[in-house]
This record gives sequence, structure tokens and C-alpha cells, in this order.
Amino acid sequence: MKYYKEAITHPVFNYVTQAADQLGINAYVIGGFVRDFFLQRENTDLDIDIVAIGSGIELAKKTAELLPHHPKVQVFKSYGTAMLKAFDIEIEFVGARKESYAEDSRNPAVEPGSLQDDQNRRDFTINALALQLNQANFGLLLDPFNGLEDLQQKLIKTPLEPGITYSDDPLRMMRAIRFASQLNFKIETKSLDAISENYQRLKIVSKERLVSEFNKIMLTKKPSKGIKLMHSTNLLPLFLPELTQLQGIDEVEGQTHKDNFWHTLEVVDNISRETNNLWLRWAALLHDIGKAPTKKFNKKNGWIFHGHEFIGAKMVYKLFKRLKMPLNDKMKYVQKLVLLSSRPIAIVDEEVTDSAVRRLIFDAGDYLEDLMILCEADITTKNPARFKRYHNNFKKVRKKIKEVEERDHIRNFQPPVSGSEIMQTFDLKPCKEIGIIKNTIKEAILDGDIPNEYEAAKKLMFRKAEELGLVNNNIDV
Repeated sequence: MKYYKEAITHPVFNYVTQAADQLGINAYVIGGFVRDFFLQRENTDLDIDIVAIGSGIELAKKTAELLPHHPKVQVFKSYGTAMLKAFDIEIEFVGARKESYAEDSRNPAVEPGSLQDDQNRRDFTINALALQLNQANFGLLLDPFNGLEDLQQKLIKTPLEPGITYSDDPLRMMRAIRFASQLNFKIETKSLDAISENYQRLKIVSKERLVSEFNKIMLTKKPSKGIKLMHSTNLLPLFLPELTQLQGIDEVEGQTHKDNFWHTLEVVDNISRETNNLWLRWAALLHDIGKAPTKKFNKKNGWIFHGHEFIGAKMVYKLFKRLKMPLNDKMKYVQKLVLLSSRPIAIVDEEVTDSAVRRLIFDAGDYLEDLMILCEADITTKNPARFKRYHNNFKKVRKKIKEVEERDHIRNFQPPVSGSEIMQTFDLKPCKEIGIIKNTIKEAILDGDIPNEYEAAKKLMFRKAEELGLVNNNIDV
């Protein structure tokens, strides 16, 4: 028997120990908290899972009584669980239980059980490690599946037969891949094969839960590891068919194109070295999805993907909606970056006009720097000379942007003449003429016909109003 008292020094455990001993029940800390202690891994999302041999709800209530400030206990009767917050962490309490599953649901039928029963139902051996909290055996490790050895071997294994584990709760397939990606572990061959055999079961899992696990994969140091595992086990086509449709190289008359699927995974890894912004990583993942539906062969130009950015941006909305992801500013951010993903390279040419640069600054707005990071991550050539040339090109782009922005102040552009001023000047109610005048001023500034200044814009306002037959009835102007 081995004791690890040093693992459970957090002050909250003192109160759980007192509560368990007073109630006369055995209690254990189990799961991620224990796993991360043995990995010497900082848990930034600190939460603690407590298993009681008896009522987890009663243990939670007793712990709350003993804690300073007596935190509120949230009870989930249908699950037999309770949760409280103390010392800025969440502690979840559950009674040890057995589980059985119906074929069409990942919600189990539950009945009370032993600690061994509870460890059996855990997803992986590394998450079944338990440390006793009662004073008599404080810190005693209970490890029936050799999870500690699997941690040392960096191996993802299921406590029971993997086919049963994954079929019962198919989300565990995504979790296996997520942990392999997060911890840089290997999934046991038998377990990996079971995922490939049970991949269709993923269809019964809610989109929200799948996205939650996938986002954790996307936030790892090298997301391609998890995405490749999803691909090799057939989970990816079920979850993101738009991505897997990019795979493959076609050849016509000896002309080929790059495999846009594997290129995309490189782009995601490249951008992940530069940013932890989840949605910028999503933009990298989706930046080329419009290439599959727009791919055509042209005898003059070879393989072309005309308008793939526009089509891709439209696909982003459909994808987010299908996966029940938020259709909010995050989605619009990804859409815009996909839409603009090819624009910066178009202004590399020395002959490019300031107007083109102004329009890029205007269209990208606050997302300009993120767009440049995406474009630089999009360079995946293995030719050193070409790689250097492409990066030097983007340095030129950044220089042009800085010069034009400092001179013309286009970022977060607001027309020097407002709509309300146009209405007041010409005694108008809301009408299309106001939009026409504002757009004329905007286009003139972006084209460089007039400076981004009030007086110049006001003069143009009067000229355009005259063309539209509007009369200035405001003698104060």
C-alpha cells in the first residue's frame, strides 16, 4: 500500500475528511486532480471530484456546514451528485455507483455501488486513480487498473474492454483523442482499434459535447495530432466533413494541386505556435474549406479555386449552425478571416496602389493583425528559398499597411460626415439618398480622391447632394 499525503494538501480536503469521518462513510478524491498530481501538471481548470461510499449529496452538505461561510450546495438529484464552491474551486460530490447503458443513449441507468464499481465506470485508467480522504487511511492510493503505470508509459487505456467503454459512452472516443493530444500520450492499439470500430456511435452524442472536446484539441500545442487521430479512426468525417473533403490530389494532363487537407493541418499547427486564440485557430482550420466545392481544371491556368474564400465564408455559417456553435461575433470573426485570407498577398506587388492597401485596412478593421498572422501561417512550402521569399513579401505588406495607416487613419473608419448631419443639412428623413452620399464619401477616401478629413468630405457631400437633386434648406450650414 502506498500513501501520497502530499497530493492532498489543499485546505478543502481537511473539511471533506472531517465531514466523511463524522458521517462514518469512506470518501476519495478521484479523476483529473489525482492524475495531474502524478503528472506534475498544473491544472489551470482546477476542480475536484469526490466519491463517497454512500450519499455524495449528504457528504457535500456536511462539508458545506464545516466550511467557513457555509457555501451553497447545488444538488442534482437525478444524477445523485452535488457541487459546491470553496477556495475558488469547484468540488463535485457523487456516491459510488454502477452504470448500465441503453444502445441509443449515453445517459446511464445508475445504482449504488462500491469504489471498485465506480472506478470500473471511469473512462480511462489514468482517470480511475483514487486517494482516500478518511483520517485513518489519508492519502492511500487505490489503483486497481495500474493507472499509475500507464501514466509513466504515457498510455491511454480503458479500465474495461474498450469496445464496451466506447459503445456505452461514445464521447469517450473524443476524450481519448483529446487526452492523447493534450498530454502527448499514445492511445493503446486495442483501444484505438475499438474507436475505429465504434465510430458510428458518435452520432448519438450531442453536438455541444463534441464541440467542447474538439475545442480542447484545438487548444493543444499541436492540434494536428488530435485531428489526425480523429481522421484515422473515422471520427473526423462525421464531425467535420467539410475538412476531410479537402483530402486528395487530382491530376489532369499531368497537372496536380496540393493536398489541401494536409496543408490545412500544417497551417493550424503553424498558427498554434503564434497564438492561443481559439477562434483564430478555427479560422486557420477553415480557411480553405471553400476549395473543395470550387475546384476546377482550366487548360490555361491549371487547377483553380475561383471564389473559394467567398464560398468558404458562407460555409462557415452553415458549419457553425450544424454544430450548434454560437452564431455570434466569434462566428463572424472566423467568417471574415476566411473571406479575407487571400487578400494580403495581393498587395505584395510593388506597383500596388495605396487604394488597395486602404481597402484591406478598412475591410479587416480590428482583425488586421490576426489576418496577417493567418496569412503567414499559411506558408507551408518546404523550399527554403521560397519560404524566405514569401515571408519577406509579408514584411513588405506590413510595411505598406503601416505607412498608409499612419497617413490616412483608415482603421475603424467612420465617415467624417455623419448620417445625422446629412439629414439635418438637407432636411431629410431616413432615406436611400443618405446611404448613397455616405458611400460616395467612403469610396472617395478609400480611392484616395479626397483626404480622410471633414472639410473635404463636406464639399463632396454637397456635390453629390446636388447630383441627387437635394436642396440645402439649412441656412446655418
